[in-house]
Parts: sequence; C-alpha cells; structure tokens
Amino acid sequence: MAYTTERAYELIAAAHARGRLAHALLISGANGCGKQELAARLIQLVNGGGGGGGIDLFGEPVVEVVPALDDLESGWVRVLRPRMKSRQLGVDVIRDLEHTLHLAAPAGSYKVGVILDADRMNDQAANAFLKTLEEPPRNTLLLLLTANPQRLLPTILSRCLSIPLLGGRSLLAESGDELVAALNAAALRGFGTPVAALHLKAAFSGFLNRYRVAAEASASTAEKGEIAAYRDTTDGVWLKERKAFHEAGAQAEYLDARNRSFDVLMAWMADLLRLKIRAGGLDFPESAGDLARIAEQEDASRLLQRLEALDALRRTLETNAFEPLALEVGFLQAFG
Repeated sequence: MAYTTERAYELIAAAHARGRLAHALLISGANGCGKQELAARLIQLVNGGGGGGGIDLFGEPVVEVVPALDDLESGWVRVLRPRMKSRQLGVDVIRDLEHTLHLAAPAGSYKVGVILDADRMNDQAANAFLKTLEEPPRNTLLLLLTANPQRLLPTILSRCLSIPLLGGRSLLAESGDELVAALNAAALRGFGTPVAALHLKAAFSGFLNRYRVAAEASASTAEKGEIAAYRDTTDGVWLKERKAFHEAGAQAEYLDARNRSFDVLMAWMADLLRLKIRAGGLDFPESAGDLARIAEQEDASRLLQRLEALDALRRTLETNAFEPLALEVGFLQAFG
C-alpha cells in the first residue's frame, strides 16, 4: 500500500511516540513524490525540530516550516548522494557514514544517515552498508530514498521498513509518452525474434542519443558563456577545470535521462506481464490494446524472464561496459 507523504509522516510519528520507530526506513516513489521533504520532516521529528500543527494564539493553524534536506546536514546528520561521474555511491562514502554513526551523539539526539538514490550503491557499498543495517548503533535512523527499490539487494530490502509514496513525476513525462509510442510501434512489427529485438533496441537507442546530444549541447553553451565572460580575467587552469565540470554535468544529465528511459522500458514490459496474467494497475493503460495482442502470444514465465533480462542490462550499464554493445546484447536477451 502506498501513502501520501502526510499519511506516511503521521504513521511514522505515531510509531516514534510509542518508542517503536524502526531503525531503517526505505522511502520509495517516483521523482517528485516528496521523498526528500518527508526525510527532512523525520529528521526534525527525531531531533526535536519542526513544531508545526495545532492552533496559534490568534486561532490560525500553525504551518510547519520544512527546511531543505541539505540544510539539516550537521555533525550527526549525514546526507549522501551519488557524486561520482558514473552517478554511483561508492564504498568510501558508506564507510565515512558508518564512522559518523558510531560516534557518541548529544543526549536525546539521533544520528541520521540519509542516502539519496540508494539503488545507486555499487556492490561494495551495498555490502558495506548491510553490516550497518544488521548491527545499527543506538539512537540511529537510516533513511534510504529511491525511485527504484527493486534494484536494492534483497538483504537490504528485508532489513528496512518500506514506505512507498504516492504521486510524483509521471512515466509519460519528459518524452516518456513518445518512447512508449515508439516501443509499441516497434513491438507490433514483431516480438520475440532477433530482428524484432534489434528494432526495439534501435527505437530505444534513438531516444538515448537524443538525450545525450541535448545534454552535451547544454553543457557546451554554458562552457562557451564562461569562456567569453572570464577568458581575460582568469588563468587557463580554471577554465580547464570548468570544462571538466561541464563535461561531468552533461554525463550526469544523460545518465539521469537514461535511467528515466529504463523506468519507462521496465514499466512497459511489466504491463505486458500484467496483461498476460490479467492483473490490474497498468502503467500505460492507453497502450493496453496494442500490448494485449503481444501478450497473448507470450508465456507468462517467459515475460518474467524478459523483465529480469532488462534489469540485468540496467545493472550492466552501471558498470564500465561499452554502452552500444551492452544494449545490443541486452535487447537480444530480453526481446529475442
């Protein structure tokens, strides 16, 4: 069951009041659903901040002011996010968090670790973090935020209380509807053969290429603007550093777009499986007519295997694999 952010906060606050607050919460949901705002409110809750609710002296409702999550970072509150060029969380930042959590905090204070995009922990980081989940220090609260909880290790999932949130960015936003239409068109030409797999790969790769070109163009424009403004007032070393900064930014923007595209692709394949087993909750109900024809020809277990192959492809792409080759092999395995 998914919750609104307000209902999720109420349930967690009630558990905290009873002394039953779990030490690790997995807060999941689409981008824009309020994961970070909820995390900020929970930090205030356990460390005595906030104070919204109720009526003031003039009979007006008291509005809770929720600061930005990063503004709450302190010696006892750590906010981790992917910072590597690959947009992964490495083992070093997890070990640094562990060091903080094992320090003695002031009386009555919680030590809080917030991991944004928790599914982007690489294998070393995930295994290191698992040790903290298994033996958490006293007065510790761990908040894992992710739009893709299924990509976390099962051992991590089993040790967290899951809080799925409603709302957020639609899968059809930011060209998602165009991608779905392209996948539908390619699949209707054929499904379950190597040729059909390559048609789907071509449709998907076309969108990825468009995102890459847009990200690189934006970075190039920003870099040229800085060169024009600061060429005569700074040395070449600084401009070279800014060039690297913009290149890394373009790569991060592209990887974010690729991740959104995989969300659409995985949901599209999941809809095929839902139609096959006659389940509800379609992500793309407007495509049901087209997808139903494909689902009729597929075996449910085979569709599940295809979905697992797509998830394996996604994980492969998060390594240093050569993207074009990985996509071709992955699509042949998933759709061939």
